[in-house]
Amino acid sequence: MTRAVADIIAGLGTGIYRDGRWHAASSGDTFTVENPATGETIATLSDGGPDDASAAIAAAATNQRDWAAVPSRTRSEILRRAYELVIERTDELAALMTAEMGKPLAEARGEVSYAAEFFRWFSEEAVRVRGDARRSPDGKSRFFVTSEPVGPSILITPWNFPLAMVSRKIGPAIAAGCTMVYKPAELTPLTSLYVVDLLAEAGLPDGVLSVVCTTSPGPVVSTWIDSGQARKLSFTGSTQVGKLLLEQCARGVLRTSMELGGNAPFIVCADADLDTAVDAAMVAKTRNMGQACTAANRILVHRSRIDEFAAALTERMSALSVGDGAVAGTDIGPLVEAKALDKVERLVGDAVARGAKVICGGERIEGIGHFYPPTVLADVDPAAEMMRTEVFGPVAAIVPFDTDDEAVAVANDTEFGLVAYVMTESADRGFAIAERLESGMVGFNTGLVSSPAAPFGGVKESGLGREGGLTGIDEFLETKYVAMPVR
Repeated sequence: MTRAVADIIAGLGTGIYRDGRWHAASSGDTFTVENPATGETIATLSDGGPDDASAAIAAAATNQRDWAAVPSRTRSEILRRAYELVIERTDELAALMTAEMGKPLAEARGEVSYAAEFFRWFSEEAVRVRGDARRSPDGKSRFFVTSEPVGPSILITPWNFPLAMVSRKIGPAIAAGCTMVYKPAELTPLTSLYVVDLLAEAGLPDGVLSVVCTTSPGPVVSTWIDSGQARKLSFTGSTQVGKLLLEQCARGVLRTSMELGGNAPFIVCADADLDTAVDAAMVAKTRNMGQACTAANRILVHRSRIDEFAAALTERMSALSVGDGAVAGTDIGPLVEAKALDKVERLVGDAVARGAKVICGGERIEGIGHFYPPTVLADVDPAAEMMRTEVFGPVAAIVPFDTDDEAVAVANDTEFGLVAYVMTESADRGFAIAERLESGMVGFNTGLVSSPAAPFGGVKESGLGREGGLTGIDEFLETKYVAMPVR
């Protein structure tokens, strides 16, 4: 870790933030944050518990009415200043993300730009919350429909995009006028703590946002859900945890947004342009070292194109450099922790035991850090475990198909439905396949679907609700209807 990064970390808060001040955990407990490339401990933070959670949600409830009354233009300007500050501090934020999560600096800079756009997008949406006023069909009443903040909101983010997941949730909550209690991922909390101070600098009033970092998320989040003060939960993470949270939220009938797991199919049709398909596959597979819910998990290639596609993809994957993301020229950084590395190794081993052929990679890189090489597997058995679960690593599993109907059937043969990809030179074929895919998003001749201006989210067990786009702010708004008789 460079002195510059160490200085940034030294200036961060402790991990518990409430009423505009940083606090030690009520228990006095702490936890450490590790650089996954070096194994170095880079920070020690306060480890929050239920008492800290109770104080945080009480602050959110106390400040909700005043915050909701703040003019939308004021909230808009706070978000606009936050956008400008994020862009201004790109290098610091990128270095911090690389240190705690491992992604290469170039990719971290890209995430900063992407994350900042959520603040800018929702700064514009804050002043465009819609309503309605009209006569009833029988002419006897006037209907007035308005949107109001849903209220204190619980925000929970994952570790894989430490900045983008923060801005994607906090942005619309601020725009809508909701106070927030926020739990960052314990593996990558530092970027979130930086954002807390940045938002305060942008003008966010004390008491609007509270943060509890913790290694025991269950008791903290349960305290919030069962407080009777929270009205909304927005969660990004695994389907297993999401289901548990939905059950808990049902007790208090909380509004929920759930962006859960994925198992993305990547369909390469017989008429696909090879360069386009390989370029898209590289983005959809290697972005964030494959640690993304949008990552291509099952690469389905028409049998007539499979050999040339596999050869071209292998050439590209084999050329990627693996190493510390802070080192110039690194393409693939480490996986986030030892458990993630063990999981990838286990899934590849299972596929190989079932007859998959390793074309490149296939074995963990020994030594310091959690590194796994870019890997291409051919002839993967549909029964292999990696066909049913997210790999979350730089492993491309190639499976042949013979007809479009077969490809669609295989693609839909999963409980997940977050994103899918289709490569074809025919617009008719592409849209016909896209319409049949059970997926909330489809990349047509592209491996990148995420955009602050588009509604991100899935169907089936991949989640509920949408983040971003014109509907993103609606997740934090309640509709109120007032009827008045015509006199």
